[in-house]
Amino acid sequence: MTPILYPNWKEKVVFSAAGPQPQTLVETDKFKAVLVGLEAGQKIPQHPAPIAVYHFLEGTGWMIVNGERFAVAPGVTVVAPHGAKRGVEAETRIAFLGVHGSSGQ
Repeated sequence: MTPILYPNWKEKVVFSAAGPQPQTLVETDKFKAVLVGLEAGQKIPQHPAPIAVYHFLEGTGWMIVNGERFAVAPGVTVVAPHGAKRGVEAETRIAFLGVHGSSGQ
């Protein structure tokens, strides 16, 4: 794989009235990294997934992991364990980077 440079994440993120439109930054058989934008009031419903790290770039809202609510804002990082149910609720327009392992981890 060759290196990839994204000089400005704001040029890659997509905000849509239709809901989240995750933009894949890189994907291998071991992990996937996406950039996600949500408009104020939008949600990603809680769902189980592999271990993941979420780093919030813009906006405010909530990340829910196994029923526990975490306030998120720029600079906040949340680690969700493998199999944990997780979701996001945007209070304002929000953007985050999500990286998760393969389902076999």
